[in-house]
Amino acid sequence: MALAQQSSPHARHARSTSNVMLWVMLAALPGLLAQVIFFGWGNLINVVWCMALAIGAEAAMLRLRGRPVKFFLQDNTAAVTGFLLGLCLPPLVPFWVSATAVLAAIVLAKQLYGGTGSNPFNPAMVGYALVLISFPLAMTTNWAEPGLVWGTAPGIWETLKVIASGQQTAVDAYTMATPLDQYKHNISSRTAAEVLQHPTFGEGIARGWEWVNAGFLAGGLLLLWQRLITWHIPVSFLAGLAIMSLAFGSNPDQYAPVSMHLLAGGTMLGAFFIATDPVSAATSHQGKLIYGAGIGILIYLIRTWGAYPDAVAFAVLLMNFAVPFIDYYTPPRTYGHHKARRGLPRKGQG
Repeated sequence: MALAQQSSPHARHARSTSNVMLWVMLAALPGLLAQVIFFGWGNLINVVWCMALAIGAEAAMLRLRGRPVKFFLQDNTAAVTGFLLGLCLPPLVPFWVSATAVLAAIVLAKQLYGGTGSNPFNPAMVGYALVLISFPLAMTTNWAEPGLVWGTAPGIWETLKVIASGQQTAVDAYTMATPLDQYKHNISSRTAAEVLQHPTFGEGIARGWEWVNAGFLAGGLLLLWQRLITWHIPVSFLAGLAIMSLAFGSNPDQYAPVSMHLLAGGTMLGAFFIATDPVSAATSHQGKLIYGAGIGILIYLIRTWGAYPDAVAFAVLLMNFAVPFIDYYTPPRTYGHHKARRGLPRKGQG
């Protein structure tokens, strides 16, 4: 009898991969709701568009590879990739930019490596990084100004028109730089008090962004409660970023404060939904701590001294490179042994 073979991730309990992916999307809904409330309809439209395109691209690639389309689509991994890209991309980004990101994620980063469980890099972050490098203007000038809750953001039909046409001039009144970008490029010539007068910061840490991060934090805690992820990567991720910020950015007149690093960008989305990808992340508990801390440290370094104000995608991809090395030197202790065997075997050992 011929059996369908699948590679990792392998569940240890009754939950199927499809069920886990559904929970991931459910947990991300509070963050998506906050994006819609504070930044308009763009991210919701992007989520729907990216999910549909991701499922279609996955089906086409499976058919080209001679794999059972229905069987593999039911794991919902393609839908989650599209969902995450829709959350990450600017709300008013042209549709062809998001389409490029999705196709790169599904075709290049996932299917060309063998499909679910075989990709060494996070597919969503590959797609995001590709369009950020290839279309920097579209990816940095289409962040919506916080406004829907105050009645100043475009309506759903106007948002659809902007995304479909890609005409930036139609939405100049609705767009501005992200808080991290605004702070980074102005703090060199102004004081922190002067920089924070910009409307993007509002009366809190970053107008609307702190609520978006709170939504993703709540969803991440739901994933932890459901035991779909472990605490090791999110905690070490946030700790690495916070420690670096406290160590090097104690003076807000020089660098962004720790509160802005944690609540003004894609930090919580990255910590709980992206870095915890079971395929491209480290596997052992010790390895996860190293992996998560490395991402947090790299995010701070790139945000502070690099060219990109958020940097979650690049930090995750760089640590994806390091995962085989981390896993090799941090294997879990095997049953019957007091210590885990690490590194190269000594002479005479098998």
